[in-house]
Amino acid sequence: MEEPRIDHIMQIGLGFWASKTLLSAVEIELFTELAKHPEDLPTITGRLGLHPRSARDFLDTLVALKLLDRRDGVYYNTPSTDRFLDKRKPSYTGGILEMANRRLYPHWNNLTAALRTGLPQGEGGPSEPDTFATLYADPERLKGFLRAMTGISHGGNQAIARQFPWAQYKSAVDVGTAQGDLIVQVALANPHIAGMGFDLPEVGPIFEDYVAANGLSSRVEFRSGSFFDAPLPEADVVMMGHILHDWDLEQKRLLIAKAYAAIKPGGAFIVYESIIDDDRKENAFGLMMSLNMLIETPGGFDYSGADCMGWMKEAGFSETRVEDLVGPDSMVIGIK
Repeated sequence: MEEPRIDHIMQIGLGFWASKTLLSAVEIELFTELAKHPEDLPTITGRLGLHPRSARDFLDTLVALKLLDRRDGVYYNTPSTDRFLDKRKPSYTGGILEMANRRLYPHWNNLTAALRTGLPQGEGGPSEPDTFATLYADPERLKGFLRAMTGISHGGNQAIARQFPWAQYKSAVDVGTAQGDLIVQVALANPHIAGMGFDLPEVGPIFEDYVAANGLSSRVEFRSGSFFDAPLPEADVVMMGHILHDWDLEQKRLLIAKAYAAIKPGGAFIVYESIIDDDRKENAFGLMMSLNMLIETPGGFDYSGADCMGWMKEAGFSETRVEDLVGPDSMVIGIK
């Protein structure tokens, strides 16, 4: 029998200390500043407007957390923070951390209330059933949310662009496309693919700017519509990344059925998120994402690969499989 240990309990129980240290560093753009050139303590303190009482402990905490290096009194980004947390680089994935800092961190303070009531705890609290309507009504908040979706999805998007047998297909539509990073990565890696992003009209200008920045305006287009109210655009491959988990079971089944109707014969449906392992014991990130859906949505939840394959087969897909992507993310594929 394993000996009782307090260190694991305390590390998790006080894990918000490390989390908020990183989130504040992203908020004040520390890593972007150090990506320009390494700096010593007085220089960073002045340039970022830190108080002398806080600066040394803050920076050295980030060193201890392996998020900064310090050599001869000079602070440097690590290879990981330099690549992923410098806002000037196309590899920046800090958008999800920016959203975590502004929205998710305070919302999670209400987890106990969500566990006892089953009601969302987002911007409007339990009385506001439509979190997305609140987000989409504010252009700046919408931009931040869409950047966050790119941040959490970028690695998985690139894996899908590499892993899936795209040579067998000619067209793809990304449903609930956000900024469009999934269809952008697929189109960049597979020049023969004609791509489309499908989302609400407010997303269009943000999507088109992102596509243009990646040089794909001639090959990737935007189509506006609600995936509940309109048929999905027809394509060889329909993709939904971090979409199904936002909705309850009836809505999940509806979206899968609509995808089946939009896919050409022989085509494929790709669903991807932080798919929970079938035994529900290993993918802690996926399970906590499901708790996040409890807090953020009226009925959303994450699910296992077996769950999703079952729903796909109910909709008529003849073959299904699960493939790992990166980190906690996996994709479930259905063939029509």
